[in-house]
Amino acid sequence: MGWDSTFSERAQNGNLTVGIIGLGYVGLPTAIGFHDAGFNVWGVDISERTVRMVLAGENPTGDPDVNDIIPDPESSRWNITTSTSEAVPHCDVVLVTVPTPVTEDLKPDLTYVIGAGRSVFESIAKGSRTIVVLESTVYPGVTAQTWLPLVEELGMKLGKDVEIAYCPERFNPGDPAHGVRQVARVVGCSNSQVGEGLVELYRRLTSEDVRYVGKLEVAEAAKVIENVQRDINIALVNELARIFPELGVDVEDVLSAAATKWNFHRYTPGVGVGGHCIPVDPYYMMQRAADVGVPAELITAARAVNRTMPLHVATVINEILYKAGVLSGSAKVLMLGWSYKAEVGDPRETPAEPLTEALLSKDIEVYAYDPHIDSSQFPEEVTVVEDITTASGFDLAILVTAHEKCVNIDWDGLGKRMRKPILYDGRRVLDLDLISNMGWQVHAVGRPQ
Repeated sequence: MGWDSTFSERAQNGNLTVGIIGLGYVGLPTAIGFHDAGFNVWGVDISERTVRMVLAGENPTGDPDVNDIIPDPESSRWNITTSTSEAVPHCDVVLVTVPTPVTEDLKPDLTYVIGAGRSVFESIAKGSRTIVVLESTVYPGVTAQTWLPLVEELGMKLGKDVEIAYCPERFNPGDPAHGVRQVARVVGCSNSQVGEGLVELYRRLTSEDVRYVGKLEVAEAAKVIENVQRDINIALVNELARIFPELGVDVEDVLSAAATKWNFHRYTPGVGVGGHCIPVDPYYMMQRAADVGVPAELITAARAVNRTMPLHVATVINEILYKAGVLSGSAKVLMLGWSYKAEVGDPRETPAEPLTEALLSKDIEVYAYDPHIDSSQFPEEVTVVEDITTASGFDLAILVTAHEKCVNIDWDGLGKRMRKPILYDGRRVLDLDLISNMGWQVHAVGRPQ
């Protein structure tokens, strides 16, 4: 049925069918959330493996919060398919949650947004006023620039056959306190009535604030700058982590001292920034700024700092090994953690990869242990350690990801099996004094050697 004067009432009552295009780290939890909120759900993914696993009640993502909450495939309100054309005609609202990566030359890649939009619009019945909502992160103007030409090309009319809106996803994988049902949402839509109707829909999904913010571009910009701001804040502490050790000062001591002031925002440096948001979204804002002729100097500088942090860490590690008498070509390093984030099995944009490339370029052999990542997801150049209790013969261990099983390993036992018990804490979460007392030589990002 799509949009009509009863939409808000039907949304409040759960009497709508919601389609989700893309059942990845965002789409699957979103589909589950709407199902749990009482809506009829159609989930679509082009991956037969993903669809097969979801229908079997298995979690195809690396987010542990999705484990054991996938609806029973026998539920009459839970429909999963690889066919957009099968799903869309059943839906009042279709949410598009496809990836928005960057190309090799760091330009926005809108291929998935355009492809999904075309598939959805081709499947909409004329006159249905089906609402199509983009949830993927984009720069201001993308929804209109990519989808309105498709609507026109297919001979459809906005306001008669289809309505378009934008409501960015905001949930935090691996963080049960900020899942799809616990985060505030914003809705952008040129039709204010449709926008307010979508507010009622999302209010059934989340316990937090939902508001209509006006134009599509406002909601698009809000999402992208949320991650830009975090990139800038992290870049500041990462830059300080490079400066203060040269002054003989531990950056963590400085940050802890500064944090005694009421309005200081505390961030922690690390080996790099990973995931599918913070390392990617700034490039979308940089591109849009370039399109309108305004230099995004601060955003660009922050991205450069965070992007080169793994290279900086590799240089420091190489110096540590050299001072320890470990010659190039003979060094063996063990990475503890590979995914971009603690307790999440997601290797996308992980800083472990550029760190590995930098170490390999210095003739340092790289091994890796990550209890959340399948061995098939590691690069070929990395030797996978399946059992940390048998790991031995390494010259240095790097904490890359603060998984509980990486932080709380048997440091005494591992130290005895190391060729040289040298540790580099790339996340500043370890009790270095305690580990040092076990015989380890300890180092950390932002700490003087």
